[in-house]
Amino acid sequence: MNESDAELVLRAKNGDQAAFEEMVRRTSRLVYARLYLDTGDVHRAEDLVQETFFLAFRSIRKLAKPEGFRAWLLTIAQNVLTDAVRRDGRQKRAGPTGGVAVHLSVIPDAGPAPDAGAEREEVREGVLSALRSLPEEHRLPLTLRYITGADYDTISAQLGLTNGALRGLLHRGLKMLRDRLPPGLVPEACE
Repeated sequence: MNESDAELVLRAKNGDQAAFEEMVRRTSRLVYARLYLDTGDVHRAEDLVQETFFLAFRSIRKLAKPEGFRAWLLTIAQNVLTDAVRRDGRQKRAGPTGGVAVHLSVIPDAGPAPDAGAEREEVREGVLSALRSLPEEHRLPLTLRYITGADYDTISAQLGLTNGALRGLLHRGLKMLRDRLPPGLVPEACE
C-alpha cells in the first residue's frame, strides 16, 4: 500500500512515528540537496538535515495543510540554515574558548597533496557556483541526480514530476550548466 504524503502527514500529526519515518525516507534527499546547494559542505548539510527533521518532528502538529508538507519542510530547512549561519557568526566574533591549544603543524595530513586538494576544491566551488546560478527548476533536479546520486524514479517522486518532464529538466539544466562553467571546468557528468 502506497500512502500519499498527505495521509502520512495526518498519521504523523496523530503521533504515528512510523508515518513520520516514511516521510523522512521520502524527503531526505530533497532536503539534503537544498542544504548542500546552500552550504557546499557534505558534513554540514548532513548535520543540518538532521536538525531540520528533528524540528519538523517536534512541530508536525502545527502543520495546517498536510499537502504542503514538502514546502513546509524546505522552509524549516532554510530557517535551520539561517540560524546556523548566525550561530557561526556569533562564535567567530566571540573567539576561541580556552582549553588546550593544538598546533596544526604537528598533526599529519592524510589528505591529498596541497596543490591537488586546492585544485579539486577550486573545481568543486566553480561547479557549485555555476549550479547555484541556475533557475530553481533545474538546480534541484541536477543536484539530486549528480550530487546525491538519486535515480530518476526517486527524483520524480521527490519533486512530483513525470519521468519525461524530469529528463527534459535535466537535459536543459546540464546544457545551461555547461554554458555557465568556465572553459576547462566541465565535469564528466556534463560531457
